[in-house]
Amino acid sequence: MKILIYNTIQQITLLVALFCSTAMWGQDKLLFHQLQQELNPLLEKIYSAPTDNERYNANEQFVDIMHEALQQENSFFYEWQFGKRVSVLTSTDKQFRIITWPVVRDDGEYECFGFIQSWSEKEGDYVVFTLHDKSDEMISAEETVLDPDNWYGCVYQDLVEQKFEGKMYYTLIGWTGVDALTQRKVIEPIAFKGTNAQPLFGQSIFRREKNRRRLILQYSATAMVNVRYEEQFVDVETVKKVKKKGGRTVTQREVHQEKMKMILFDEIAPQIPGMEGLYQYYIQTGTEMAYIFVNGRWELHNSAQGRVNNPKLNKEFEPLPKTAPTYKVTLRETDPANNPKK
Repeated sequence: MKILIYNTIQQITLLVALFCSTAMWGQDKLLFHQLQQELNPLLEKIYSAPTDNERYNANEQFVDIMHEALQQENSFFYEWQFGKRVSVLTSTDKQFRIITWPVVRDDGEYECFGFIQSWSEKEGDYVVFTLHDKSDEMISAEETVLDPDNWYGCVYQDLVEQKFEGKMYYTLIGWTGVDALTQRKVIEPIAFKGTNAQPLFGQSIFRREKNRRRLILQYSATAMVNVRYEEQFVDVETVKKVKKKGGRTVTQREVHQEKMKMILFDEIAPQIPGMEGLYQYYIQTGTEMAYIFVNGRWELHNSAQGRVNNPKLNKEFEPLPKTAPTYKVTLRETDPANNPKK
C-alpha cells in the first residue's frame, strides 16, 4: 500500500510539473508572438524604407527588441517567422543558433547584423552574443580568428556539421553584398571557447593550408558563383604495393570515382587579364573545387564535380544550377535625378 501511495504521489508530482511547464511555455510563446508583431514592421522598413536614416533607425530598434527577446527564457526554442529576409540557423545538437541579416545603404554598400545564442555550461543556459560587422576594417581576414566584436559580417545560408572522434565541427557558408560592384561568399568554421561558450569565427582546420582560417570568394556583383554543401563525385587515389615476378615490389597508384558529401564551390578569376585584385572583374572560371571533410580537417580537391569516366556514374550527375543568393536585396529605384542605386 505504501509503494502504491508513493508511486501515485510521484505521478501526480510529474503531472503537475508538466502542466506548469506547458503553462509557462504557453506564456513564453505569447510573449514571443507579441515581440514578433513588433519586429515585423521594423524589418519591412529595414528593407524598403527610402533613405539610409530610416533603414538604420528601424534596424537599431530591431536589434534592441531582438536582443531583449533572445535573453528571455526558452527563446532558443521559439521559431521566428522572418521569411527569407533574416537567416536563422540552428545546430542539430542545439549547441547554438545564429541569426543574421543585412542592411543596404544608398551607395550600394552592405552592413550585416546578427546574434548568436550558444549553450553555456557555466550559466546552465543559453547566452547571447551580438555580432558587430568589421569586415571593411580587416586586413588578412582569411588568416584571422575573430570574435563577435570583430566579425567578418555576412548572412549565413547554410550550416555544415561533421563529427570526428566524438567532437562536433561546425562550418558556416555565408553571402553578402559588398558594394554596388562586388559581392562575396564565405566558408567559415566556427567553434566555442570555454564554459562561457564564446563563439570564435575561423579555425585552423584546412588541411595543408597552414594559415587559412576561412575561405573568402569576392567577385562581380553580376556573377553567379555557387558555394553549397552537396553530395557529388570525386576522384580518389589509392596507393598499393604489388609484387612482380622475381619478388620485386612496385608501387601502383589507382584512381576511382567515389560519391561524397562536400562543400562545392566555383573557382573564380579575373575576366580580363591583368585585373588581379580588382574583384569587380572576377567571375567563375567553369571549374568546380571542393572541400571534403577528412579526419577532422577540410581537404581541398580540384575538379571535384562530375569528373568521372564511368557512364553509369555519369547518369546520376546533374550540374548545379546557378542561382542568385537567397538573401540578396532587390535594388530599389529612386528619383533618376539622384543617380539611382538601390
